Amino acid sequence: MSALALSVLLSLVSAIVYASGAILQERVATATPDRPYAPLHHGVWWAAVALNGLGAVLHVAALAFGPLSLVQPLGALTIVFALPLAALFVGRGAGRTAWRGAIMTTAGLAGLLALTGSTDAHSLDGLERVILTAATFAGVGLLFLTAQLVHRPAVRSLLLAGSAGVAFGIGSVFTKTVAVDWTSRGATVQVPSLLVIAALAALGLLLSQASYRGAGLAAPLAAVTVVNPVVAAAVGITLFGEGFRYGLLGTLLALGAGVLTAGGLILLTSGPRPERAGYSEAHSAGPQVGEGVDVGSVTGPRTHLEVEMRSRAVAGGS
Repeated sequence: MSALALSVLLSLVSAIVYASGAILQERVATATPDRPYAPLHHGVWWAAVALNGLGAVLHVAALAFGPLSLVQPLGALTIVFALPLAALFVGRGAGRTAWRGAIMTTAGLAGLLALTGSTDAHSLDGLERVILTAATFAGVGLLFLTAQLVHRPAVRSLLLAGSAGVAFGIGSVFTKTVAVDWTSRGATVQVPSLLVIAALAALGLLLSQASYRGAGLAAPLAAVTVVNPVVAAAVGITLFGEGFRYGLLGTLLALGAGVLTAGGLILLTSGPRPERAGYSEAHSAGPQVGEGVDVGSVTGPRTHLEVEMRSRAVAGGS
């Protein structure tokens, strides 16, 4: 097996593991809305942390064998794998719109995979690492503060998920740098970068956990999976010299594949929110269009006033 094929395989397994962790994180967010960042008392959250850790290890291994501009886009398959896993394990089905989005995302990523060219390994020098670290924490902090000022839960969720995506993406950049420099430089020299990786990983985990509060699974996960590869691949192309096959034509085709991927992720985000098995919005929204309410007395003796309400079809309703 070639190094590129091994990198793809590790990336796919990592995406499956990350998807499983995201499903558990969303369940914890629903169960503990008062602790949006770190519900330490919840055992399922620790299972999600373990899955995220395993996914990170596999992701690091993939980065060691493949280019950043390939490994990061494959991470977007997390949202694609999350759909069947959620339906299988927590009874949450996906509609046609979500599956169309998943197919578009897969096709776009396949195009990026076919166009990605292998390049020599590159690394960041000391000054580039300092500047990138400062810019990353400043950007994440700005997104976090903006999210605290927003009152709409959906917008706040996307801002938090975006900040988590930035943290994860730049964490991958530093991981790639450490993997490249590990044999040429001593382990002591890598300590600052390892600390940055640990800080970004923890920050991304906490922010992504908060993004699931009141927003469901698809929208926050899609935001993370879009921002993460975009940020990391942009750094890989501009600083690491990574590119695509066939020159300008390959770059244009890659842009088209990227647009297809983004369109699929938008469908995944904007589609109807999946419901748990045995439950639908009709159960919680009350009478629907074309229905009315009958109010009648309750038979039998009662010590206080009661009414009986039952749904019925309205004559002439659609």
